[in-house]
Amino acid sequence: MRLVRQGVWGAWWVALALAGCHGSNGKQGEQQGGPGGAGGGQAMPVEVMELRPGPVREVGEYLGTLISRRSITVYPQVAGYVRRIEVKPGQEVKPGQLLLEVDPRRERAGVQSAQAQRSAAQAQRKYASSTRQRAEQLLREGLMSRQDYEQAAAQAAAAEASARSAEAQLQSQQVELGYYQVQAPFAGVVGDIPVKVGDYVTPQTALTGVDQSRALEVSVAVPPERASEVQVGTTPVEVLDDEGKPVVSAPVFFVAPTPGPRTQLVELKAAFDNTVGLRAGQVVHVRVVYRTRDSLRLPTFAVTQQSSQFFAMVVAQGDGGTAIAQRRPVKLGGLQDNDYEVLGGLQEGTQVIVGSLQALRDGQPIQPKPAKQPQGEEQGVGGAADAGTGGAGDAGTSTDAGTGPDRGG
Repeated sequence: MRLVRQGVWGAWWVALALAGCHGSNGKQGEQQGGPGGAGGGQAMPVEVMELRPGPVREVGEYLGTLISRRSITVYPQVAGYVRRIEVKPGQEVKPGQLLLEVDPRRERAGVQSAQAQRSAAQAQRKYASSTRQRAEQLLREGLMSRQDYEQAAAQAAAAEASARSAEAQLQSQQVELGYYQVQAPFAGVVGDIPVKVGDYVTPQTALTGVDQSRALEVSVAVPPERASEVQVGTTPVEVLDDEGKPVVSAPVFFVAPTPGPRTQLVELKAAFDNTVGLRAGQVVHVRVVYRTRDSLRLPTFAVTQQSSQFFAMVVAQGDGGTAIAQRRPVKLGGLQDNDYEVLGGLQEGTQVIVGSLQALRDGQPIQPKPAKQPQGEEQGVGGAADAGTGGAGDAGTSTDAGTGPDRGG
């Protein structure tokens, strides 16, 4: 029995010794490889940018209407039947181009009659003038009395007046005849044509419209409290495309003195040269830039979110003076040009990590290096946006939701 117990205890001590050796080798392996493999304790290279102020715009987005600065409804100046229509709706026309013609045959006959009357009056004037000249000669020779001469001179003057009246009548008839041809008053685009050949029209009948879309105005209604911030000639109005990018920007030239009686909104107008194919009467998305100011801005790709709290990873000093990543809560404002406005939590000059956020942990050693900047931009967060014209993609920091038509319609 003693020999058996000694054998069991010996086997147990051998197993315990082997387990100890195995554990020692495992710890050594962890020290060499670590959780992340070889080199797990090395600093991680990251891209950083210095946080500094950049332009932030306070804007409101609304629905606006485009208005042609030269737009008319065409009416005939005479009554009659439509004889022919020379254009189609939507057609571009030049100044003086024929749009349609009202039957001019009756007026043309009147012109011919006036021409005949003028010819007769001119002949009478010529004869009376010759008679007066002969009478003047006979008067000098003493062969005609003064009374007869004065009668001949009066007849010549009456013939002259009659001829001038006939010429004026003919000119009036010719002008009237021209009204039967309805022409474009200026270059533009023809609107709808509600009449057709054979219809009887009067000077009160609308024939069509001509709009010139080269010079347009954009009309937008804004809340009165916002209208008080608008400066004529300075505050820009931007017309946006379907992606929210500005295609046209122009300063406000008109602010209505009173709100509309039904909407209680104040109308703003801005004029621009249409080079992007917009059309008069089109409803467009409009952005009014009320103010531009400097504020710290943080790129969206440098922000993480947990629940309702936003965080940024910044460069901090760890033990021994080494650089480490520090997770810092931040308070953010509106979004503009893919940047958030920083309202709290960060200060100017802070080195913000803008890459490899998912692989970083709080307190991890890092090797900061400057982030690559697009050509033409200076290094720094929020320092390269254009505050004057509002580069493409600027969404603004505030919109007047609920106070006017928003971009959602």
